[in-house]
Amino acid sequence: MAMNKKTQNFTQNLAKTLHKNLDFTATEQYKILRANLSFTIPEDVVCPVIGVTSSVRGEGKSTTAVNLSYVLAESGKRVLLIDGDLRIPSIAKKMGIESAPGLSNLLMRYETRQINSFKSGILDNWFIIPAGNIPPNPSELLGSSKMEKFLQSMAEDFDYIVIDLPPVNIVSDALAVSRYITGMVVVVRQDYTEKKEFEACSRQLELSNVKILGCVMNGEKSGKGSYGRYKKYYKKYKYYKSEN
Repeated sequence: MAMNKKTQNFTQNLAKTLHKNLDFTATEQYKILRANLSFTIPEDVVCPVIGVTSSVRGEGKSTTAVNLSYVLAESGKRVLLIDGDLRIPSIAKKMGIESAPGLSNLLMRYETRQINSFKSGILDNWFIIPAGNIPPNPSELLGSSKMEKFLQSMAEDFDYIVIDLPPVNIVSDALAVSRYITGMVVVVRQDYTEKKEFEACSRQLELSNVKILGCVMNGEKSGKGSYGRYKKYYKKYKYYKSEN
């Protein structure tokens, strides 16, 4: 039976995004990221809220957020993935789902959907909330008490919450919501991210007292054996390679 266009797009998007469709090395790196995060998150945190960001666009933060949440769910945990990039969202497109209603609609109470309506359809314990309609004030909405209460409410039902956030150097959204998260994973892309951009991102996160849980190196070339321009930061921030 031929697939309809929506199903075909869904399949194609997943093939480009989800770790189980990637090569063995990339798949294992996501699992290593999952394992290492368990050592950086305080044991007394019942439901860690993990932000995923980058310095600039195009570094692979959204794909990393999708796969991090997926491997956490694969381990049997109940996981919620939220597209917190309310300016240029991409999770819905990557996963082949409707972009709205989503986070913005829930925060502004235009929508009162039950959480079960956001099941991924891939794993029963993996839920995905898209960004929703683009609001006029993304930064203010993410940093609002509504966001705080929403995350507190979701933390009662989940073991992990992963939020895809906009790049730190572009807009202030990631910093606005940082007070409500456990820590941040920063994504950098080899031969793409400028050293000065990464330094600025790290500085802003530190000034905002954001706990950096680690850094993911995207596009690392097999056999290179070096982190190049970022090698000096290896001792400060734990790196995890990803080859997608």
